[in-house]
This record gives sequence, structure tokens and C-alpha cells, in this order.
Amino acid sequence: MLARVARNHTRQLVFPTLTVRSLSTETVTSSSLPPPPPPPGLSPKPSSRSRLNPAPRPSTPHRRQALPRLPATFGRNQILPVADSTRALLEAIVADFDAPIRYAFAYGSGVFEQDGYGSSNPAMKNGPMLDFMFAVTHPSHFHSINMHQHPSHYPLYARALGSDFVSRVEEISPGIWFNTLVPMRGVNIKYGVTTVDNLCSDLLNWKSLYLAGRMHKPIRIIKDDPRVRLTQQVNLTSAIRAALLTLPETFTENQLFERIAGFSYAGDVRMLLPAENRGKVGNIVRKQAPQFKELYHRLVVALPGVHWPSQSETIQQDLSAANRANHLRKLPSNLLTHLTGHYSRVEDLPHRESDENVYWSKLATEKDLPEVLQKEVANIVRYPSTVQTLKGVLSAGVGKSVRYTAQKVGKWWKSSGSSGKSSSS
Repeated sequence: MLARVARNHTRQLVFPTLTVRSLSTETVTSSSLPPPPPPPGLSPKPSSRSRLNPAPRPSTPHRRQALPRLPATFGRNQILPVADSTRALLEAIVADFDAPIRYAFAYGSGVFEQDGYGSSNPAMKNGPMLDFMFAVTHPSHFHSINMHQHPSHYPLYARALGSDFVSRVEEISPGIWFNTLVPMRGVNIKYGVTTVDNLCSDLLNWKSLYLAGRMHKPIRIIKDDPRVRLTQQVNLTSAIRAALLTLPETFTENQLFERIAGFSYAGDVRMLLPAENRGKVGNIVRKQAPQFKELYHRLVVALPGVHWPSQSETIQQDLSAANRANHLRKLPSNLLTHLTGHYSRVEDLPHRESDENVYWSKLATEKDLPEVLQKEVANIVRYPSTVQTLKGVLSAGVGKSVRYTAQKVGKWWKSSGSSGKSSSS
């Protein structure tokens, strides 16, 4: 018995010592050998970690972009055809700019014919000036490169003050800088520069309606962008909803087009000057009705309560309170703010916070809603259009401003004379 206890006690004293010795020997032996190579595709781990040598971050899945890709047919109504010679000229002019442009379109009588303005072929002598709009990511960067490539596009003082000054002036509402009476490829052009953010904000919210209103009418897209195409589809649908709220149960397609085209001219200070034809909206629609129909027909028939056969010029809509309330509550946020502000003074209108459905249904049945809506659209347009008219003198310089105004007055006088002759005959 004593011998057995002695043997157990000896094991407890001896084996730990042997174990420590064996581990120590193993450690020394392994440290004297080179480390094994890392597995393929992995880098060896550093022996210690610090701020300068941190542990690698765990891999994370790639974040998806907000708009990775739109369906090929999405927004096909926005792609309006033009003559091959016009298309080639527009694309060549935009390609002549070294500064990066994300989205570009051409618009106006130089691209699509307008009644009373003669030939719309920009290649013809004394043809209309071509109008462009460029949406960029960083305006100061764009103007810096463009000022170096095309210094004559900018007035002398703008070149002296630099691209940062130009971009700061551009930021003033409605957020556009125009270079006008610029000779390129044998024609005169005018081009505006804005940011993609400013463009999309106006398309969604009708912040100023300066850009959104221009894009209510036919345009020729030269450089496309998925974000702009998506927000432009929202803008077109908003224009339809606003127009339907101001139109009767039955109306013609031309009435719809004129109402939509007229939004951007309502409240425009230039319409008070002898430089714009008072019948400009009708002139645009008469010559561009096929383009308007391509732009809007699919969107109109997709709305509930609207009937518009493809071969018919007559449109019918459901004037029930529920249907009109559905249009009303989906209007752009800035227009809704103006409308609700106007009707906040109406005593018998229920509070919006108590029951939204009742509020919108009651608002949709207000008899003066069509007139109030058009008035509030004009209020949105008035201030930005006035500011941009004053900015135009600043961005073009005095000399070009005088020449540009003289051309506009001359075109207005010629169109007025031709319309007077046609009416007398």
C-alpha cells in the first residue's frame, strides 16, 4: 500500500517536469525552422498588430448601386427621333466638349419645328439657334476644363474670376449657367450647365420648374443617364396628373398637350417682354403633336380612370372624388406645398392630420382647384425665371446679351407678322 502511494506521488512530481521540458524543446525547435508557406491566395499574418499594421477587415459583399440597370424598354417614350442630319450634328457638337458631361439633351425650335418660325434645319443659313442642356457631376471641374478648351464661350470677367466663381453663380436658383451665341460646327448654339442633382430634384419636386418645364416638351437626348431617365418619367407623369386636374371630363389631345406645355410659360417674366410670342405654346403643339403623343400616350393610358384609344384624338377621364384625390396627392411636393398652403385658409376644409383620405377627397372636389393649381404653378415659375433672366445678362456679358435680345425680338416680330398675314387671309 505504501509502495503504491509512493509511486503515484513520484508521477505527480516527475511528469509535469517532463511535460514542460518537452514543450520547451518543441518551441525552440519550431522557432529555429522557417515558417510554413501560407495557403494559396492568402497572405501571411503579421506577428503583431498596431495602428500602422492593423488586422485585415473581414470581406463584405459589394454594395449594390441605387440604379444598377434599367430595363431596355424603360422610358422608350423619351427617345424621340430626329432627322439623321440633325442627329449627327447634335452628337458631333456634344462630342466636341472635353469636359465630362453625364446627361445632355437638345431642345427648342432648332431641333423640333415650331409653327411660325420657318425652317427648323439648323444647318441652313439663318436657321434657329440650337439649344442644349448639360448635366454634370462637378460644375467647377466642368467649367475649369471647358474654360481652358473654349475660353471664348465665357465673358472676359468670368475667365478672370475663374471656374469657382462661375460655379457659384450657377448655384443661384434655378441652378443653371448659360453660354449663348457660341459658334460651333457652322451653327450658333446656346448651352446651359447644371448638376445632375439639381436636375433630378426639379424633375421630382418641381422646385423651380425651370428644368422640369423644359423637359415637359419634346427633347432630343444625346447623352443618357439612368437616374435622369427614371426621374424624367416621374416628371412626365406629374405633368399629366396636374393637367388632368385642370381639364374637363372630355377633351382633345391637343388641349392636353397645350396645358402641359404651358406650365413652364405660366409666370415666366419673359412672356411679358416683346421677345416671346404670346402664341408660342400653340405654335409648339401644332408642329410637334406627334412627338407629344409619343412622349405621353403610354403614360396617360396607364393611369386609372383615363380612356384614350391610340387612334383617337379624344380623351375621357373619371372625375370622381377618389380618382381626382389620387392624382392630387401624387403631385410634386413643392406644388403640393403651394396648394395646401393656399387652402389652409379655407374654414370648412377638414384638417389633414385628422383624416388624410377625407382631406384629399374634399380638396379634390373644390370648384376652384383648376384655377388655383394653375396660379400656384405660375407662382413657382415666376421667381426662378426672373432670376435666370438677370443671370443671363451676367453669364453672357453685355455685348452678347444685346445681340441675343435683338435676335429674339426680331424672331418675335417676324413670327407676329407672319401670323397676322395668315389670319387676315
